[in-house]
Amino acid sequence: MSVSDLADPRAWPSRAGDEGAPYDAVRQAIEAPTAADADAFDARARRWLEGLLAAGNADVLSDVLAHAPSPAIARHLRRLLADVEQGAPASSTELRTTLFAIPVVLVAALDAGATEVVLDAVLPDAAALSAMLREARAFGGSETFALSSSLVAADAIDVRALPALLARRALAQRDDELAFAALDLAPAPIRVEPGLERVHLRFIPGVILTPPHADPLAASTIGRWGLAFANAIAKALDAPGASLLALPRPAQGFVGAVQSGRAAQREVSAQIFASNAIRKFRASLGEPTAIVSAHRAPDAPGGGELRLSLSSPFAPKAAEGLRCPLYPYETVQDVGAMLDALLRDCRVADVRFMPGVHPDIDAVTRAPLFFKDHGGSPEAPLH
Repeated sequence: MSVSDLADPRAWPSRAGDEGAPYDAVRQAIEAPTAADADAFDARARRWLEGLLAAGNADVLSDVLAHAPSPAIARHLRRLLADVEQGAPASSTELRTTLFAIPVVLVAALDAGATEVVLDAVLPDAAALSAMLREARAFGGSETFALSSSLVAADAIDVRALPALLARRALAQRDDELAFAALDLAPAPIRVEPGLERVHLRFIPGVILTPPHADPLAASTIGRWGLAFANAIAKALDAPGASLLALPRPAQGFVGAVQSGRAAQREVSAQIFASNAIRKFRASLGEPTAIVSAHRAPDAPGGGELRLSLSSPFAPKAAEGLRCPLYPYETVQDVGAMLDALLRDCRVADVRFMPGVHPDIDAVTRAPLFFKDHGGSPEAPLH
């Protein structure tokens, strides 16, 4: 079996006939025979998105993107929304403000013997971080920008929050001021508890005063500033008893930042899980078997997720498991390929992909169902 054999465990709604929803236009854009036809259908969907943003209708906007009838349509809608988010100057000579966020994956753990620690997620010297970006010319020729002092959660800048954030930006632009109001977001504290390392996702919002026809995020990379920036964040959040590793990603608009941040968090979580579990197996039981399976899960986005288990036929009760969320704009194969590449990089020789969709809960143990290697052939049932 291979990644392509994984089934999609999510329940996709049939919403194509919803009045006013842009699903049909997006589907026609995807299937259009010419670029001109695709542009025409995209324009129709874009106008719909612009109308919801202008009206501040956050609930409808969030609902439609969350309940798209396929990953392709959900992904295309988010791409159009990202374009609308960036906007355009009112005239060829007018400056505008560009909102962005820097995703930061934070790996946190407690020192031996330490009790729970709560990191306040506040950067006391955001100006110093801005200076690093400015020195590295992180936004090309755009040097008038500011960073928030808050590390915020995804919900603070995701689709449901976008209409209010863009409304703040519009008000600031009419006053000919930098949109500092858009940065006034509450920090999301990070709770570090005893046990294994935990992977958290936060964002540093920012705003750039942008010249006409320029895209300051077009070539955003972290090669020249990433390491120093990461070290500064870890130092700013330092607390007795806690260890912290910060992994920033390139700046993007809010829509794109949430999407790439979630993918990065899941990938780092999988890397840490696999590294710890494989090391444990090789030290005591030998080479593990990796099994990737698709499961219905009421508490997962879209009602389904992938699960990775590592086990050995010599001690199946010692199995280790990881749950991987599937977001509406992703295919099962996208996430499965990430897990496959990770396991190959870790030199796991026996990697199995289970066909079909499986239950959330094991009928015997009443715990989340993970498949284990009981020593049968790769084709045999493993649960």
